[in-house]
Amino acid sequence: MPGSVPEAASSAPPAPRSRRLTVVAGLLVAAVVAVLGDAVVALSARAAGASGDFAPLHPSAYGPLTVFGVVLGAMGWAVVRRVAKNPAGLLRWLVPVLVVVSFGPDLSLLGGGTPSSGPLAVAALMVMHVVVAVAAVAAYRRVLPLPVR
Repeated sequence: MPGSVPEAASSAPPAPRSRRLTVVAGLLVAAVVAVLGDAVVALSARAAGASGDFAPLHPSAYGPLTVFGVVLGAMGWAVVRRVAKNPAGLLRWLVPVLVVVSFGPDLSLLGGGTPSSGPLAVAALMVMHVVVAVAAVAAYRRVLPLPVR
């Protein structure tokens, strides 16, 4: 058909710039979804009795940290997919371990040094870490797929 794109051209891999834009867009979507999920958790925790004075449950605190977590996670995911012999196997245990390790700073808030950091507020922070991990991993799997080796 005149003026149509040849079939061979349509099956070519995306250009590097197009690929970068896809990754950036995917990470942006993951960050937005994660921030919205964190907002639901924070609002639910406050509705259930967590103190409104607990700063980590405010968007100004969790928003930037959520974006940072999505970007840092993408960097780690990219390194693992590039260097690991079995990236899927490694990530299958590494992601949950890192999420559990990320609970450490939250649990340290139960020591009483931070105002308004009761068990409900700390539990909400821990749930927020899981929300970010789920949103991020879903995006990584789509825009940074693991190689088949």
